[in-house]
Amino acid sequence: MQWYEIVLGVVLIITSLALVAVVLLQEGRQQGLSGAIAGGADTFLGKSKGKTVEQKLVKITKILAIVFFVLSLIATLVVLFIK
Repeated sequence: MQWYEIVLGVVLIITSLALVAVVLLQEGRQQGLSGAIAGGADTFLGKSKGKTVEQKLVKITKILAIVFFVLSLIATLVVLFIK
């Protein structure tokens, strides 16, 4: 096993763990619905702050998913064409 295969594998594992963690940190769609039905306990500022954190998590999820896909493609190409 070459050094670049080991580095690529480690980075791929770290990216996948980060992707799982970020997905688990996001609040579910059903949870937001129950908060809307329970109604009005949050202030306007509290709601907007929650949405910005949620939007950041969604953006990080998209970036990590793209990085994971690209790394997986690169790892496959390395195995197929370099060996």
